[in-house]
Amino acid sequence: MRLVGYVALGLLATVASFVAGSRWGHRRAAITARQEGARAFACPMHPQYRSDHAGDCPACGMRLEPVPNEGQARSSSGQHLPAGAVRVSPERQQTIGVRLGAVERVSGTRTLRTTGRVAPDENAVYPLVAGADGLVRGVRGATTGSLVKKNEVLLSFYAPEFVNAQISYFSGVESLTRGASADGVERFANTLRNLGISEQQLAEMRTSRKINQFIDIVSPVDGFVLDRKASVGLRCARGFEFYRIADLRRVWILADVYENQAPFIRPGSKARITSQLQDRRFEATVSRAEPTFDEATRTLKVRLETDNPRFALKPGMFVDVSFDIDLPASLAVPAEAIVDSGLRKVVFVDRGQGTFEPRAVETGWRLADQVEVTRGLMDGERIVISGTFLMDSESRMRASSQGIFGAAARDPVCGMEVDEKRAAAAGRRSDYQGATYYFCADECKQRFDAEPARYGQAR
Repeated sequence: MRLVGYVALGLLATVASFVAGSRWGHRRAAITARQEGARAFACPMHPQYRSDHAGDCPACGMRLEPVPNEGQARSSSGQHLPAGAVRVSPERQQTIGVRLGAVERVSGTRTLRTTGRVAPDENAVYPLVAGADGLVRGVRGATTGSLVKKNEVLLSFYAPEFVNAQISYFSGVESLTRGASADGVERFANTLRNLGISEQQLAEMRTSRKINQFIDIVSPVDGFVLDRKASVGLRCARGFEFYRIADLRRVWILADVYENQAPFIRPGSKARITSQLQDRRFEATVSRAEPTFDEATRTLKVRLETDNPRFALKPGMFVDVSFDIDLPASLAVPAEAIVDSGLRKVVFVDRGQGTFEPRAVETGWRLADQVEVTRGLMDGERIVISGTFLMDSESRMRASSQGIFGAAARDPVCGMEVDEKRAAAAGRRSDYQGATYYFCADECKQRFDAEPARYGQAR
């Protein structure tokens, strides 16, 4: 019986050793396979450090562990892509509405459409003011918005000085028959004009030699009443404005133009004005006056001048404005393709096999739904033109998981993507020939500082 027990124990030990060895072999094989299939390796103490091959962490010396489900994305050629690159399957691209397009070089004539507001010509605005302290005795029917004719009486005004001014004027006219100088008569006439007498009323007074009690305030032009403050019984002081009248035979159009569009609009160029309410078209000319900046709309106000037959365009009316402009050859992408965070502008570039790289770009003019790209893209590159919002969200999450929260930079020594702010805060930054370089570890910075010419081009 004892012999049988020993034999059984021996068999159990053999079986246990075989099972343990088998399990250890499977585990080693799994670890090896995982390491070989891993796309990145990370330090347990410094997870922000990533490498594409096994080794030791340059910061603390610990062995890097494989990260099979994360890491830097690679293109079909095996080239490293910046932090935040995402891989999206064709099925998911269709789900989130991803559409691709090519960066193209455009030139020729384009139409810039914007809106404008009608304003009176400041050189043809006439304020009617009181020439002396007095009292408004009567007001005719002209109100704000009314069209008035030249020499149309708008109100009657009583001023004590008016009677004495008429007596002096008549005396001067009488003195002319006795050989007196006409200069004195003209001075008395200017006094009456200053009180508000029109030339027509002055001629009638000279003919009738009749003293009037009231001054008739008349319109100086055929125009549009912009403002009225006069009312019956109003007591007012010298300089009080009764009416403000504008001659609308020619008006201004103040068109809203963004700053990057202004260089294409030159003085003397033509524009088409369309009034949707009246279904009429006008041709306007860009004024030589410099554009003014509107803080509310953050646009430039470009002044256009145009004839206004039959007073069709009223002050304050909104119109459509179209400019035909000539574009120089330049790279352009759809406006929807650019993700503008306010700090930087990003376009997602297709690197093949469902991988998309976030690329920082600089932009120029914007016309309709196209934006000029002055830096960051090349002609013919394929980019995402629809679905960029969801792709940007996933890209930010991927960059955050890689330990990059600010602007990303590439370590010129090891090629790793690093966070500029974190590297600068840790003192891992160097300047060389006007450029700034950031490093993932002190060892990389030391190697760069020792041979800056060697790594300076590998940025």
